[in-house]
Amino acid sequence: MSGAPGAGRALAALLLAASVLSAVLLAPTASPERGAESAPLPDSDSRRHVELRMDEALLLVHNELLDTNLSVYWNSECCYHCLYQVLVNVSRSRKPGKPSIAAVAVSTQHGSFLQLMDTLDEREVCRLEYKFGEFGNYSLLVKRLQNGVNEVACDIVVNENPIDSNLPVSIAFLVGLALIIAISFLRFLLSLDDFNNWISKAINSRETDRLINSDLGSPSRADALSVDAQSETWRPSAPLHRLRCVDTFRGIALILMVFVNYGGGKYWYFKHASWNGLTVADLVFPWFVFIMGSSIFLSMTSILQRGSSKLKLLWKIAWRSFLLICMGIVIVNPNYCLGPLSWDKVRIPGVLQRLGATYFVVAVLELLFAKPVPENCASERSCFSLRDITLSWPQWLFILMLESVWLGLTFFLPVPGCPTGYLGPGGIGDLGKYPNCTGGAAGYVDRLLLGDNHLYQHPSSNVLYHTEVAYDPEGVLGTINSIVMAFLGVQGLISVALTKISENEGFIPVNKNLWSISYVTTLSSFAFFILLILYPVVDVKGLWTGAPFYYPGMNSILVYVGHEVFKNYFPFQWKLGDNQSHKEHLIQNIVATAFWVLIAYVLYRKKVFWKI
Repeated sequence: MSGAPGAGRALAALLLAASVLSAVLLAPTASPERGAESAPLPDSDSRRHVELRMDEALLLVHNELLDTNLSVYWNSECCYHCLYQVLVNVSRSRKPGKPSIAAVAVSTQHGSFLQLMDTLDEREVCRLEYKFGEFGNYSLLVKRLQNGVNEVACDIVVNENPIDSNLPVSIAFLVGLALIIAISFLRFLLSLDDFNNWISKAINSRETDRLINSDLGSPSRADALSVDAQSETWRPSAPLHRLRCVDTFRGIALILMVFVNYGGGKYWYFKHASWNGLTVADLVFPWFVFIMGSSIFLSMTSILQRGSSKLKLLWKIAWRSFLLICMGIVIVNPNYCLGPLSWDKVRIPGVLQRLGATYFVVAVLELLFAKPVPENCASERSCFSLRDITLSWPQWLFILMLESVWLGLTFFLPVPGCPTGYLGPGGIGDLGKYPNCTGGAAGYVDRLLLGDNHLYQHPSSNVLYHTEVAYDPEGVLGTINSIVMAFLGVQGLISVALTKISENEGFIPVNKNLWSISYVTTLSSFAFFILLILYPVVDVKGLWTGAPFYYPGMNSILVYVGHEVFKNYFPFQWKLGDNQSHKEHLIQNIVATAFWVLIAYVLYRKKVFWKI
């Protein structure tokens, strides 16, 4: 008896059990979660009752200065060269020992810079840096030192400890790790001949007894059952030449994308970076592009070896690209329940649109210039190791020209009201000098070609940098580097040189919104090394089947479109008991993601695949 079918069913059961177990372990308890709203301090008053949301803490500013009204300014450590924002104003103390107190909510996602200014003289009183914890209760004490010197001391004390907001993620990770260990142990048992023989004998014995008791148990029937049970083998529905590691990697990226798009527990590291830098959410889309490029090469090589018509292939490429773009436009404009959609405000760029355009360019390049790999190279590996690169010089030339276009437009295109070559977020970034210059040339080109109303209206930069202009991370210039990434593969040293191993200080910082060349080369490197690990583990040695990621990877279009269309329906979303709890959001997002894995597994077993 082969272990693959049993392991598959066991995998589905364990996956659902893991989701339920996560929900039980992460379920909200009766104890209050917001430490800042529990028992108040003895000297508190009604002004200190601030309704806290996720990733916020309560800060009480105690001003003991008798002659100074204070203005408290705030800035995030992740907001590069940003203007300080007014947090709260605190009046002067009316009596010694009786400070004026003001309450305000502060962000806990990253470290905070606080600047206290004399409201009247606009003179800095003090400045400090602090990392607040979620739902914590803090006091900022401002008083004069009793040392004969006119100095002011600013100290932060903890009134009530914050909660550990990352605990739900840790529990979910441990449950997932336990699931992997359980599946690995099950597969190990199924690989043992003695264990398989024992399972086979047990199954055959029960079947034989059942048939005998029902007067159907002839020796020939029992023998047939025994032979069938022992000869059962797993037969993949995919073609044998298809690399399992590619589908596995695609499934990993897809499941991460589903989890992130459903909210990722509302944790900041499962959201896109505000501007420069990388988070988990910034990894998945470039990996899709990289995998698409790898798949184009593999499929095109196989098709050309069979002598297929290039004209028919060109039509197929164009049709598939057109379908991807049309599907993308439908998905990114889901306002049908709110009334008729206005064509004046249809968003044109999007994920599938970029994939469609990228696929068309790279696939046509391969179709026009790629040459079939000789059979002796594939079987004996007797050809020059860099043959696939040297024979691809026309493609490389085109890609270099395309990248030159991106560099030229990005750094030399004059943008009205903005410095030439600007790569910043605009808004309050760069000390507020260029508030309407979000994305520099990339944003300008999109607004010029598509118009403001056809772009994404809520980019990730508008939360931290308070940007007000429309900006689309899937815009025109970024698509150029998407094409480069699909073709490129890996160029890790280029990333080091371009970024200077820094988030903001490099020549071209890693930036998902711009799809900068450093972002492309960095993520290509990551993707290459992941495939480098997966290929021997999954395809060569067979140490891992790729489950459960292999199943959604085989049905990526269906899972992606389905998770977007049904994201607001049960069981993928339901009303939460506490909408300001990371814990409850994480439960919902894990269960929703697990359901899509199960759906993909069921469709795989039934050999249902949606391809375009």
